[in-house]
Amino acid sequence: MSWFGFAGIFAAFFATHSIPLRPAFKSPLVAWLGRRWFGVIYSLLSLIMLALLIHAAGRAPYVQLWPVAEWQYRVVQGGMLVVCLLLAMAVGRPNPFSFGGWENARFEPSRPGIVRLSRHPLLLALALWAGLHLLPNGNLSHVILFGCLATFALAGQSLIDRRKRRELGDVVWQDMHNEVARASLLGAPLSRTSTALRIAAGVALYAFLVALHPVVIGVPAG
Repeated sequence: MSWFGFAGIFAAFFATHSIPLRPAFKSPLVAWLGRRWFGVIYSLLSLIMLALLIHAAGRAPYVQLWPVAEWQYRVVQGGMLVVCLLLAMAVGRPNPFSFGGWENARFEPSRPGIVRLSRHPLLLALALWAGLHLLPNGNLSHVILFGCLATFALAGQSLIDRRKRRELGDVVWQDMHNEVARASLLGAPLSRTSTALRIAAGVALYAFLVALHPVVIGVPAG
């Protein structure tokens, strides 16, 4: 694959992630599909485009920037467990501060769960995933790929903050933010059973990704 082909897929990736979220497009789509189905379809499209982008990076011309070392894989292995736990603790939970929140009316700022650590745990997980994968992928196409995705995830947090402040109103957003900031980092969860199940799901996801990595990506995860 040429650099032009790689750039074209990159442009398509960002277009499919940004355009459907613009109010002019999102509002009619949500009205037609419903909020739940819009979220499902958007998530599937995002995963498909991400897989295509990763495949394109592997087919782009190889230009080495730094050598691969064993310690890099060890860091990725440990860090990816954190990423999987973040995802497990964040998916399907109320979070009025970010995208992907589920039943946000049930959100309790005094017991915010993972939101106490980050208002945008899914974007934090994406940034960590991309940053970790920079280490053992020191060639130009993968540095562009993972560097841009990490930057996209980090910059997206401030963009979503501004959008949510407009939607909720400055006073409501700031009051919730202040109450979340006062909550304990190690406060009692709303449900110990649910928390234990989510931790187990995160560990299972990690094991699944390790097993699937050589099948999907073509190289073992370490």
